[in-house]
Amino acid sequence: MSSATPAMLRLMTDLKAIKSEPPEGCSASPVDESNLMVWQATVSGPDETEWEGGIFSLRFTFTERYPEKPPRVRFCCDMFHPNVYTDGSLCMDVLQDQWSPCHNVSTLLSSIQSLLTDPNCSSPANPEAANLYLNDRTAYKKRVRRIAQKSLENC
Repeated sequence: MSSATPAMLRLMTDLKAIKSEPPEGCSASPVDESNLMVWQATVSGPDETEWEGGIFSLRFTFTERYPEKPPRVRFCCDMFHPNVYTDGSLCMDVLQDQWSPCHNVSTLLSSIQSLLTDPNCSSPANPEAANLYLNDRTAYKKRVRRIAQKSLENC
């Protein structure tokens, strides 16, 4: 077996941690055991929110520069959220300028889950969602409920 790179060693540590203590309502693992660099993950919508009951799938793509550089993270399901671009990628400070090697897959999943109910509308990836969130919360919640229900069909 070829020697493991620092990124692979860190990903093995992250995998062990998420298996032993997964964040509430989250899961993640490599898509294929032979490739630690691409993971699939799920985040459940937090209880008592418009996201409740939804199960949202994500893909994490790591590079050899992990954990110095963050992974690319994308939702693989329909999303309607102020901080999610139409291609599913996230606009999130912890994946950009606030990244630190102390973050791992578990902390990222927890951050993504809390972002669902606490969006940052000051620099939206989806201006329509941000506008509805700020100006017509009822319409926003209705649209999110549809997305949450649809997510269950795609699991």
